[in-house]
Amino acid sequence: MSVRDEIRDFLLSRRARLSPEQAGLPRHGERRVAGLRREEVAQLAGVSVEYYTRLERGNTRGYSDDVLAAVARALHLDDAEREHLFDLVHAANTRARPARETGALRPEVQHLLDAMTAAPAYVGNTRLDVLAANPLGRALFAPLFDSPHQPVNQARFLFRDPAARELFPEWAEMTHDAVAVLRTATGRHPDDQNLSGLVSELLTASDTFRSLWQLYDVRHRRSGVKLFDHPVAGRLTVRFEAMTLLSHPGLRLHAGTADPGTPSAAALQFLANWATAPAVTPTEMDQR
Repeated sequence: MSVRDEIRDFLLSRRARLSPEQAGLPRHGERRVAGLRREEVAQLAGVSVEYYTRLERGNTRGYSDDVLAAVARALHLDDAEREHLFDLVHAANTRARPARETGALRPEVQHLLDAMTAAPAYVGNTRLDVLAANPLGRALFAPLFDSPHQPVNQARFLFRDPAARELFPEWAEMTHDAVAVLRTATGRHPDDQNLSGLVSELLTASDTFRSLWQLYDVRHRRSGVKLFDHPVAGRLTVRFEAMTLLSHPGLRLHAGTADPGTPSAAALQFLANWATAPAVTPTEMDQR
């Protein structure tokens, strides 16, 4: 889809979910459309109906940030949705340029990951690719790294590998979150061919992905809690925080911890010991 189509469908979806009562408007008679009418959004934003209609149709020339902010307020957009609208309009008004890849990770980043022995950690990008991890991170996400669906990508694993449902008890919530993160990335990087290729792959491979994609939900991923049903460590809950890598634009380091003194902390420590235990060769097994 073009950026203009994305703007149209995003604004339509946000308008359809907002009732007149939620927007502080009176409801008069029967309504033929779900949510607000165009003229109601225009009224709330303080612009003409023609002006708003032109924006909703993807004709974005001449729209200031102040007008976009007024539309965002009228539609009750949250922070992620507001940024997504700005990203789409700015992308529509800017000459497309190839997405800049950060190249190979600096060795120092892998050294930092490996030094984090008590916390599962990995580096990922806006496409949800996992580019590097420490031993505990690889152990915690072992089914992801062992998946036949490569290269390693969290969305690809969630929607294409049945092992994801076994690893993540909250699979449904995680799939919704993953799709929203990819939607956000398409607004910020509409010219990213790797991203569009991943979305096309998942639209073809997964009915669930197609249904969630049509919701047009967007979301930032800065922190969160993941529940695991790990094949080695059992049930555990891990809290993740994300930190931007200034040396690699677009990449973030994600590190996890478990609440001290909980069964999850004990399970994570067990997994850390298991991940760093030396491998036993067949000869050594015979000698034992």
